[in-house]
Amino acid sequence: MDLKSKIVLISGPTASGKSDFAIKLAKKINGEIINADSMQTFKELKILTARPEIKNYKKIKHHLYGFHNVKNNFSTGEWLKLAINKIKELKKRKKTPIFVGGTGLYFKALSEGLVNIPNIPIRFRHRIRLEHKKIGQKKFYQKLLKIDSLSKNKINPTDSQRTIRAYEVKKFTKKSLHNWFKDTKSSFKEDDFFKIYIDFPREELIKRINQRTRQMIKMGAINEVKKFIKLKINKDRSVNKAIGIKEVKEYLDNEIDLKEIIEKISIKTRQYAKRQSTWARGNMTSWFKIKPIEMNKFLKKI
Repeated sequence: MDLKSKIVLISGPTASGKSDFAIKLAKKINGEIINADSMQTFKELKILTARPEIKNYKKIKHHLYGFHNVKNNFSTGEWLKLAINKIKELKKRKKTPIFVGGTGLYFKALSEGLVNIPNIPIRFRHRIRLEHKKIGQKKFYQKLLKIDSLSKNKINPTDSQRTIRAYEVKKFTKKSLHNWFKDTKSSFKEDDFFKIYIDFPREELIKRINQRTRQMIKMGAINEVKKFIKLKINKDRSVNKAIGIKEVKEYLDNEIDLKEIIEKISIKTRQYAKRQSTWARGNMTSWFKIKPIEMNKFLKKI
């Protein structure tokens, strides 16, 4: 199996061992690792986002990790430009680009292209969000289907974020979000990629998540959040969605104890892993699925 000429993509649910597997693969195919996790781009959040250990950087070069300031939003489009430049740079040096992460939208943008939707005015978007808040997700979803029937089998009725996005795009551009995606092209051909999805058994993954959460607390996650709070980040910044920030704040406000922090972060991480797996089932059907017990066998074949 010749992977040296490919752009390798490695995905899987959080805590599935993607980073360790990527390092082993990089050694075999003369590769370097590029981050494809939106939260791991932020330099101020290392522990909570499970950014790879510095010792790993010495073994294999890592790119696009911990470079972006939490005070600024970081869009998929910005990431994509940097990612494409990294591919060119690595190919020039005869290195194999290996993208690793759990942000499905990053992989979709890289392999299928980024939708070039016109900017929607903030006032317009705000008005739609107020309407959603007023009538609730259930009624708002039905409202979406009336103007955009294509959303019926593509957006989960409980997914408020995607429902709002599809509605505002259709209302403002008069074109379905799904048609925008359909008309989008990638900078690369499908054959340029080799896509690997780590298919981790659910029960085993839960154990790993619980263990990793305890480790994060031991490594200093609470102090990391203390420093983050001092930065006074705007509430609308995407970094506030990082799992653990809200829970540690509750602990610092004496609302919960240390045991509850670990439990709450573990539960939220398990829920996130489940959403990642669900997204993968719908969007990563063509990816090469590999189970943890098959990893070493796969590496030996290369």
